[in-house]
Amino acid sequence: MRNNRLAKWLISGPPLLYLLLFFAIPSAIMAFAAFRFPGDYGGLLPLMDVNPDTGKTTLLINASNYADFLTLENFTRFFQEPVFFELFLKSFWYAGLTTVICLALAYPLAWLIARSPKKHRDLLVLMVILPFWSNFLIRVYSWMIILGPQGYFAKSINAILGVVGIGPVQLLFSHFAVILVLVYVHLPFMVLPLYANLEKHDMNLLDAAQDLGANAWQRFWRITWPLSLPGVWAGAALVFIPALGMFAVPDLVGGTDGIMIGNLIKQQFLDSRDWPFGSVLSIMLTLAVLLLAGLATLIGRGGKRNAL
Repeated sequence: MRNNRLAKWLISGPPLLYLLLFFAIPSAIMAFAAFRFPGDYGGLLPLMDVNPDTGKTTLLINASNYADFLTLENFTRFFQEPVFFELFLKSFWYAGLTTVICLALAYPLAWLIARSPKKHRDLLVLMVILPFWSNFLIRVYSWMIILGPQGYFAKSINAILGVVGIGPVQLLFSHFAVILVLVYVHLPFMVLPLYANLEKHDMNLLDAAQDLGANAWQRFWRITWPLSLPGVWAGAALVFIPALGMFAVPDLVGGTDGIMIGNLIKQQFLDSRDWPFGSVLSIMLTLAVLLLAGLATLIGRGGKRNAL
């Protein structure tokens, strides 16, 4: 009994310690920082004073003056200024649209790989993950060259539009560029869980449905799609959550029009050095993601009960 307990701790201990050190504690620090005042030169207003001569540390905050160090102004600022809420909606729109496009592109690709001969599947999966072999920024900069006004892709698009009488359009630093690159970056994260799910489907179910008179659409909608929902949910989470907090792609290919909530958080921490308000934005983003994850879980459970 004691050996089993020790084995469980040896297995679960390192992951729990990792989450405690690199997720729980930083999250608690960030939550506390959200109630702090910014310092005179950025960062946080100090809670302790160190005497340079003696090295003695004095705690500045106490029960009588806590209002001078803790505040709700950062949260009030977030809820009173509509621009932050609009930026959240814009980021959710970008992330949601990216997820839908990735699902539409990844599902047939994952199905093709899952139904390919086994000797070809490893090669096809390798081709899906091949972009990960190069640096993320290099891939984004490549798209900047492709979408730039001097790139062949942009010149071809504008030449086609010129034939039909539409003026030249700017592809780089636009909403289109942000969505395009977000889809490119996150598409493999949708393909892989879908492929892992579709590969396990029993083809005898489709054969039985065909024998009972179901056409191709009915076989897909009644059998393949419900069975693939775990892969769909997993892929949607792997795409939506990173896309929601992305800041490098909008910063490089979106310009001022493509800014997302991740860009604002980065700006607050690195440029403005307003760490308390940056912490508020981070907390709100985390709560929004957790809320969506909870809603998705409830919807998934409801779908399972209806299926049963």
